[in-house]
Amino acid sequence: MHSPDLSEEKPQDVEDSTERPGDDGWYYLRKLLNGLRNTPPELIPVQSLRVSESLRVAGEVEQHVKILAETETVLPPIVVHRGSMTVVDGIHRLRAAAIRGEKNIRAQFFDGDPDDAFLLAVAENVTHGLPLTMADRAAAARRIITRRPQWSDRAVASVVGVSTHKVSEVRRGLGEEVPQFSSRVGIDGRTRPLSAAAGRELAGQLIRANPEASLRQIAREAGISPTTVADVRSRVLRGVSPVPDKQRGTEPVDLRRRLALRRNGTVDRRWKKSPDELSALFDTLRKDPSLRYNEIGRMLLQTLQYCTVTAREKKKIIDNVPQHCRASLADLLSGYADIWTLLAEELRGRENHAHQ
Repeated sequence: MHSPDLSEEKPQDVEDSTERPGDDGWYYLRKLLNGLRNTPPELIPVQSLRVSESLRVAGEVEQHVKILAETETVLPPIVVHRGSMTVVDGIHRLRAAAIRGEKNIRAQFFDGDPDDAFLLAVAENVTHGLPLTMADRAAAARRIITRRPQWSDRAVASVVGVSTHKVSEVRRGLGEEVPQFSSRVGIDGRTRPLSAAAGRELAGQLIRANPEASLRQIAREAGISPTTVADVRSRVLRGVSPVPDKQRGTEPVDLRRRLALRRNGTVDRRWKKSPDELSALFDTLRKDPSLRYNEIGRMLLQTLQYCTVTAREKKKIIDNVPQHCRASLADLLSGYADIWTLLAEELRGRENHAHQ
């Protein structure tokens, strides 16, 4: 459904973190899910169950309840938080059982923390049953970020089933409501710095203070990998900055600022091309042997060919995308559009620099 952004999860020069997976992140949630799936269902009274807030912004979907009530298929067991007897997953199935006049319902018990129960509810609803809408997923992302601000955007995206771009947008919208961290917990439960440059700077200071310290010792204190520490040590010995120029973060920040300005309509639009102009540009590029006869060039040309067709068939695509896919597809296209725009700006920036 989406393509997670790996840049935050694993910075370019951070090959691995020094911490072992802990009880956090998607690694932890996966353990909860596996434990739940190994729990045999029990038959419990419908009247003993409580229903808390729905994951769905618009509440329960009555039509879906009616469909479930009329089906003869054996429905999966619901999930119940044992401590509070609250339904974690399966409110529609519970309502359907009540309509059918059933006194008992099959359920699997979860014995963990209520916040963990919410995570399970989101994860279960993303993978089966009536799909959550984009508004539902965004609301779930807001709640997870509020309760677990240390989670990486990719970890949150993996739970709620949206792009990392969308999660990042939700996080920005929360502003000062959530604390800011210099590192975040990833899908694998490992903690990694948001900025590889900060880890490198700290490693450089530690190496100068204690040249005999081992790579692993420096790595643990700086929050970067031993491989990165080795590179930092080499740079320090050569008398150069521990952070390569391309990793100082100035250019990416500037590119994102340009992207924000473009979205607000304040950027020079002289580069905007019509579909016919784009098609002509593509025809010129695909004849260029320097692109045709190297692997990356061929990959780009193949991708751009699909983009050219998309530009020509835009109206047909809009008219034929199923309604239930529109929000997810729009989010996906928006995320990829950002990536293409940043790539274009960087290529244009390097071209300008080459001519200076």
